[in-house]
Amino acid sequence: MKINPNSRRAFLIAGGTAAGYALARRGAHAQAQLTPTPSCGADSVTLSQTEGPYFKTSSPLRQSLIESGMKGREIEIAGFVLTKSCKPVPKALLDFWQADGEGAYDNRGFRFRGHQFTDERGMFYLRTILPGRYPGRTPHIHVKVQAPSERALTTQLYFPDEPGNARDFLFRKELLLKMSQGASATIAAGRFDFVLEIS
Repeated sequence: MKINPNSRRAFLIAGGTAAGYALARRGAHAQAQLTPTPSCGADSVTLSQTEGPYFKTSSPLRQSLIESGMKGREIEIAGFVLTKSCKPVPKALLDFWQADGEGAYDNRGFRFRGHQFTDERGMFYLRTILPGRYPGRTPHIHVKVQAPSERALTTQLYFPDEPGNARDFLFRKELLLKMSQGASATIAAGRFDFVLEIS
């Protein structure tokens, strides 16, 4: 994964360790630290959740789900895939899918769908938009995470301070992204570390 050291993305993943990312405004030095979500350890395995009705196989390989003409507030999400003993998992598969800004899923094509692999440090990076409210659900992003030769974890990521969280029967606070506001009102930055049920 080649990263421009002067970009906001480089700030997002500064340090390359599970201790925390330095989040920064564009063109400025690091402004804040976000803690791991959750901390790795035997009792901190990421919760699994339902796949839902809209998963599709064979999504495209890409780190950005944004295409020309898409509307919505941009978000950049970064994090690590870790074992229970806090070791990074390189080449882990992450498959993301979500609703668009109006809460609709694309079931004909692959809009807001994509997969990627962690780098040698177990790191991933995703660029997308904040999903709209799907009927009966609070905004969320679906993800499958699979270490090489292991079973896949299927779960969902949620956003803090969403009014719908309290009304969503699937919502779990353990799956909240840690968020930090970017320099622009249209850009947000988030972190989530996946801890898998492997040693």
